[in-house]
Amino acid sequence: MKKSIVANLILVVFLSVFHFACSLGTSKQAISIVQQNVGTFEDKPVTEYTLTNASGMQVGIINYGGILTKIITQAKDGSYGDVLTGYEKFDGYLQKGNPYFGALVGRYANRLAKGTYTIDDVQYKSALNNNGQSLHGGLNGFDKVLWDAKPLVGDSSIQLVYLSKDLEEGYPGNLKVEVVYTLTANNAIIIEYTASTDKTTVINLTNHAYFNLSAGKSPTIYDHILEIKADKYTPVDSLLIPTGALVEVKGTPMDFTSPKKIGLDIDKVAGGYDHNWVLNKAAGLEEIANVYEPNSGRYLTVATTEPGLQFYSGNFLDGTLISTKKGIVYNKHYALTLETQHFPDSPNQPGFPSTVLKPGETYHQTTVYSFSTK
Repeated sequence: MKKSIVANLILVVFLSVFHFACSLGTSKQAISIVQQNVGTFEDKPVTEYTLTNASGMQVGIINYGGILTKIITQAKDGSYGDVLTGYEKFDGYLQKGNPYFGALVGRYANRLAKGTYTIDDVQYKSALNNNGQSLHGGLNGFDKVLWDAKPLVGDSSIQLVYLSKDLEEGYPGNLKVEVVYTLTANNAIIIEYTASTDKTTVINLTNHAYFNLSAGKSPTIYDHILEIKADKYTPVDSLLIPTGALVEVKGTPMDFTSPKKIGLDIDKVAGGYDHNWVLNKAAGLEEIANVYEPNSGRYLTVATTEPGLQFYSGNFLDGTLISTKKGIVYNKHYALTLETQHFPDSPNQPGFPSTVLKPGETYHQTTVYSFSTK
């Protein structure tokens, strides 16, 4: 697959420059892919693809919602554990209140104020599903549809394709979306997103994986040490809609420019962290965040081509979800997300980077989650 090869070469060059703990070489003979049926949705089969590399790291993906179902990685003592929230069975993802665990979200990730925006003097209204706002694509976003999925021949990748039809959830244009998940021999997950449209539209795609690097041994992420390479963030109003300002993080609880325990300042932020950080980066792929969990020694780095990062500290987890992995109670602040993205409500914020996609253009973003120990 030419596009994936080019992307992987770019990643290898980048990681050598920035001294990643894990380089991103792929070894085809070292990756296995196992498929199994895990349920049905709208009378169609739901398939889980489990990718395993030679070091024993496992990644699970299902074609419903493009969901990452598991990320099993090694701790510093040699043991393995699943660092991803989720469910024992597929039906768990269908329960009311499932908070986008592991899902691909779109057509517009994050929030759109009152679900309305204007393109070429035409006002569009997306479905409202969050306190009178539109969140993560609306009532039936990309997280709640079946994607066409298949392993890529001779590769360590799963390809997912979805056609979002004109005015689905209120968004204009027939949008063809392709997402490729790749597990590398050196314990990285590469996510490549590509999309095209036949009518001018807006787009903002991400993955909504929730991480607890203790693999369930810690009930919160307070002791996780986080660093975000961002000098500014976008403050929000009471409905979590950006005000349009870009505010310096220095001297505030939002400052993660140096590694800091998440629990240190979390009580100073109403409800917890659920904000977009304005990343210190130029165009192209760069390492922009890392998380370290001292007890397990697991270390996660994030690289992206996107201008923003939504750090969410699991504020709305309340212990009520059922069928969870190993019966773990997912209470408030059990897990965190690091969602690479464009900024929330960008179509209504002229000062934010544009999320408009026109016919003839190609949307593309790459995000890499790399796992190691120290």
